[in-house]
Amino acid sequence: MKAARARAELVSVDDYSKAAHRVLPRMIDDFVRGGALDERTLARNAAGFDDLWLRARSFSAASQVELGTTVLGSPITLPVMTAPTGASGLLWPGGEAATGRATAACGTIMQVSAGSLQSMEDIAAGSQGPKWLQLFLYKDRGLTTEFLQRAKAAGYRAIMVTTDCPVHGRRERDSRNGFTMERRIRFSRLVDTALRYRWWLRMAGAPQFSLRNFEGRATGGLVDMAAYIASVLDPDVTWADLDWLRGQWDGPLVIKGILHPDDARQAVAAGVDGIQVSNHGGRQLDGTLATIDALPAVVDAVAGKVPVLLDGGVRRGTDVIKALALGAAACAIGRSHLWGLAVAGERGVAAVLDILAAEMRNAMMIGGWRSVADLRRVSVCQLRRPDFQRELMNA
Repeated sequence: MKAARARAELVSVDDYSKAAHRVLPRMIDDFVRGGALDERTLARNAAGFDDLWLRARSFSAASQVELGTTVLGSPITLPVMTAPTGASGLLWPGGEAATGRATAACGTIMQVSAGSLQSMEDIAAGSQGPKWLQLFLYKDRGLTTEFLQRAKAAGYRAIMVTTDCPVHGRRERDSRNGFTMERRIRFSRLVDTALRYRWWLRMAGAPQFSLRNFEGRATGGLVDMAAYIASVLDPDVTWADLDWLRGQWDGPLVIKGILHPDDARQAVAAGVDGIQVSNHGGRQLDGTLATIDALPAVVDAVAGKVPVLLDGGVRRGTDVIKALALGAAACAIGRSHLWGLAVAGERGVAAVLDILAAEMRNAMMIGGWRSVADLRRVSVCQLRRPDFQRELMNA
């Protein structure tokens, strides 16, 4: 009865966020929840959706709506993917594979982090749904080439090159916590452990934490391996390197981290197959544009040549609708699915995706949009921007 009551109370992504906060040790919770510096970009990612208002039409209610679409050749039943989130296995044993199973069951795409605790091969083998691999350009191009070869052999449908991580951002929550990924209970953590013992109990039987994709190249514990990865990131990547990468990978290539329309145009000219508007969840450069604020200019710059995706701040199905109305082909969720994972593993991730789908379906039925293809820029308005209003008047 108690478990059933708890599930009944989890009716929104925010509910899962609060429940995850109660379950996770503070150090892990802050690692998931935090952003760079003052976390202004992190906050704006979510708040930016609040400035957009839906324009429903009268006598247009749709008794049935279609949420499905196709992205880079993969049909999906929901225009919401799970974004690449490093070390998500810290939240639940085998967390990456659990996310993959839930994402596949919901009929959408999992974007897999290169910094997963499980190997890309194990994650790919864990479920049948389509998967894309996040990739960084490393100083050692041999390492980059190795990842590309492994991804192809494991059946990944696309590669996502992340552009906004030449170095790690300054995340003050992690610094204050002395963030480590060890399970040893130190004296300073005893109180936190006592309050959140469920995490320790469920992780006790999990394999030793390790970034499996880098085994054989980095030794020591997880902290040592994370330091190794930071040391091999290439801070001097240029557009010429993207040209090199395009020659190494013959499948779909998505560039993740675009905020400027000029970069979007250059990415298209370089032959990418998709663009993901992203600021790394506000974890890299604080004070940079929120993704929903950057989206319209990027969509206009691309002019329909490639699909544009968005991640950052999506907490409601109506957020997804607003992004699609502004031209996104689909959205990706990071923290939102991690909160579900922290609370209930695979079932929690599926529940979060189901909540977003139900919210989308409800809003579209009321607003009169029978499919995601019906969503247009005129479907939203932004009251604080007069130029946006003029654009709507001329639509």
